[in-house]
Amino acid sequence: MFHFRKLEVMHWDFWQRFSLPLDAQIITIIGPNGSGKTTLLDGFRTLLALKCSGKRDYKRYVRNAKEPVAWLRGIVDNERSASGRYPFFPFLDQQITLACRIKKQGGDWSRQYAICEGDVSIEEIEARGQWLGVNDYRRRLESAGLTPAIAEVLALEQGDTDKLCEYSPRALLDLVFQVFGEKEVLDNYQQAKQEQKQAERELEELDGRLAKLSATLESLTGKANRYLEWQHLQTERESLQTETLPRLELHELIVAMLNARQQNLGARRNLRERHYALEDCQQKLHDIEQQLHDAGPALTKAKLAQTEANNTFMKLREEIRGFEAKLSEQTKLQEMARAQGGDLTAEIDELGQKRTEFASLHADLKRLKKERDDTQALANALRGGQQPSFAFVDRFRAALDEAGIRHEMLADIVEVADPTWQGAVEAMMAPFKHVVLLKRPEDKARAWALGEKLQYRHFVVAERQHPPRAERGSVLEVVRFNSDAPDWLMRQLNRVQRVEDAAAGARLGNDTEWITREGFHRERRGGRFIGVAAHEYHFGEAARKSRRAALEEERARLDAQIEQLEHRMEPLANRIGILQAKVAGVDAANMLAARADEFKLAHDSLQIHKEKALQASDQLIAANQAFEQAQAHRGKLEVRQSQQIDRAQQMRVEVERLRGAGVAHRREQVARYEAIRAMRTRLPAEWVARHGLKQLKATWETLGAVRRRMDEIDRRFEQEAWETDDSVIERRDKLQADFNALEFQTAARQREFDRAGQLCDDARGAYINVLRNTVRRYAKNIRALGELAGIEVHADMPHLENDDIVLAQAGLTVQFNFDRKGMMGLNDGEASGGQQVMKSLILLIGMMMDDARPGGFVFIDEPFAHLDIFNIDKVASFLKSTQAQYLITSPTTHNVNVFEPSELTLVTRKKQPGEGYAQPIMVTVRERPAGGT
Repeated sequence: MFHFRKLEVMHWDFWQRFSLPLDAQIITIIGPNGSGKTTLLDGFRTLLALKCSGKRDYKRYVRNAKEPVAWLRGIVDNERSASGRYPFFPFLDQQITLACRIKKQGGDWSRQYAICEGDVSIEEIEARGQWLGVNDYRRRLESAGLTPAIAEVLALEQGDTDKLCEYSPRALLDLVFQVFGEKEVLDNYQQAKQEQKQAERELEELDGRLAKLSATLESLTGKANRYLEWQHLQTERESLQTETLPRLELHELIVAMLNARQQNLGARRNLRERHYALEDCQQKLHDIEQQLHDAGPALTKAKLAQTEANNTFMKLREEIRGFEAKLSEQTKLQEMARAQGGDLTAEIDELGQKRTEFASLHADLKRLKKERDDTQALANALRGGQQPSFAFVDRFRAALDEAGIRHEMLADIVEVADPTWQGAVEAMMAPFKHVVLLKRPEDKARAWALGEKLQYRHFVVAERQHPPRAERGSVLEVVRFNSDAPDWLMRQLNRVQRVEDAAAGARLGNDTEWITREGFHRERRGGRFIGVAAHEYHFGEAARKSRRAALEEERARLDAQIEQLEHRMEPLANRIGILQAKVAGVDAANMLAARADEFKLAHDSLQIHKEKALQASDQLIAANQAFEQAQAHRGKLEVRQSQQIDRAQQMRVEVERLRGAGVAHRREQVARYEAIRAMRTRLPAEWVARHGLKQLKATWETLGAVRRRMDEIDRRFEQEAWETDDSVIERRDKLQADFNALEFQTAARQREFDRAGQLCDDARGAYINVLRNTVRRYAKNIRALGELAGIEVHADMPHLENDDIVLAQAGLTVQFNFDRKGMMGLNDGEASGGQQVMKSLILLIGMMMDDARPGGFVFIDEPFAHLDIFNIDKVASFLKSTQAQYLITSPTTHNVNVFEPSELTLVTRKKQPGEGYAQPIMVTVRERPAGGT
């Protein structure tokens, strides 16, 4: 790397123009704070196209000069290296001029650089006008040895000389490799990595496109399949309509005509048999009518005899009742005669008791007759198909009718299909026998309002559904609903199983609800008997029949009680009459005497009439038997006549039907023949071949099967979504071709990616080899520098493998041993300020020790700022022992030892108030031992 020999500045900050000699190894720049030490270093940095220190930039300095143009010109050496290469090749002169012109253009400042062979003045450079851009200029300096890593070191902040020892092992390794590494190797490795990443990104993009295209292709393939299926169904539907259906109709017409021919022969035979049977039936009917004609006078004669015998018997019976009534009066008078006389107090008390007893019996009789009348009315209602009503139900239904709300009772729509399970159904539905069902759901609000008003305690239901399919063995299976019913009721009946007895129900398990025929019900809470008595049945015809039977039994029981009361009241009434007469003072003895002949005649006549009534009764019985026999004989003849009439009428209807069927059959056969001939003419010959029709019949069996298939196809056309655009096939094929091409391209890119990975591995291997050599060379350099400074330096070889992760984690660990006090790391906090400076200088200068390009220069801003006298001398001695050129700044307050290593001292001075420019930098040259100045 090159050294500086001279620097010339013009209009840089507050300096007008001056030149500084720099032909020395160690150059010290001293001056008070603010006198321009850092300004001078920033001039070097700007000349080298580096960034200035801190937040400053070159524009700040040229603005202070208040001139339109500023110059920085430096003379550097161009000595040939040990490898025979010149830093600024193709320039071969020993000196090279570096120049930077900063000019204001368009309101802003811009830099222009120039590299000239030899010592060329500013005016000559201006005259030549051969300028380089910033980037080209940096590349020329980089080829001369000013690498980006060294440029970064040269731009260290003031007082940051010891910053290198604060680098992490990884950062230090990166810096070393950038300084020593072969740029071509690094570029190849980075390029291989970028190409691999680019190939990976392209491969991921292709994979994404391939996946997207695959999804699109799959969707389009599905549409194409739907189109093909739709096309197939259309073809099948058309084939069924135009070919299969007509051919099968033709085959069935032929088969029907052949079958009808055989049936016609049987029908003719049957017609003859029915005709003969009709003639026989008419002859029998004529015989029965003749017998009925003969039985009429006999029946009339028997009827007259019966009427005469009945009239005679009834007349004698009425006369006997009159005689018995008179004899009853005689008995009453005799009892009264025996009872007359004495005190009547007992008779009066007895009369009161008998009247009370009679009144109680009469009240019971009246109540029983009322119950009998109600029972009879209820039985008549049930016989007419009506259900018994209740007052609260009648009131609520009347209110609904008045409001115009159409409704019906649950019992009106329920029938029990199996009467043997009537008891179980009644038990389950007993709580719902007064449920009201609305015919219009929109009436529910008004109906509920009426229910609230009348306090109707049973459900008023608006929501009704069609009965569901009954579960096998459930109660719902034996219940039939004539119309829609409440869903909750049907679900309840559907989940209850029917069992013969409780033992059978127990075997069903704990999760099943069941009920027996008699009404023992098991639910989740347990089992209990909820059966209903037969006369309380409410649902279905069986309920009406059982209730009618129960009412008939109740009526018979009431009749028996009424007859018993009447028998008890008759003697009681007689006794009351006697007591009333006795209390009233009737003379019974005189009345008996006065009517003795009357009573004697009644007694004698009663015996005579009883004997006559007995004879009349026998005659009446005989007359009744004769009449009944005649009537039964005539009834049998009438039944036989009615049967023969019905049979004859059936025969005539059957004969007429068979005759009409024969005529219709002949017409049908003619129509079939004409239809067959027309179809044979219309259809192609190969369609009407007999073997083809048989095969078609074997395939489809019936026309119904063909029509069902056509209906199924039509239903699918209506219900399913189909693709009917025929272009979907072309689009699918094109997309398939695109997919295949992209798949081939992806495979090719995959191969390229694999090859890029292999190249990256190879480049990484070369990079690792160079990195190992670089680390070894750098470790050798810092060990040599450590020996010059009397410091033991040890560098650990980093762990390097052909893997990006391992390389990214690799670092250079350096340890120092000052005064044999033990090894310490880069920034472990154990080193003093001077030791930190020595560490950084060793690390820094070690990067510039290149056998091929020795030398170089370093800007060190105040390296002695925190050092004592001993360490200053130590650092100065170290700097002398190296081959680099140092430009060191130092404030005037430091110890004079800082000047000991300096061969050239530059003294900066502050700008004086009132002056336009600062005074030029003073130069002091150390006297050389050979007598130089």
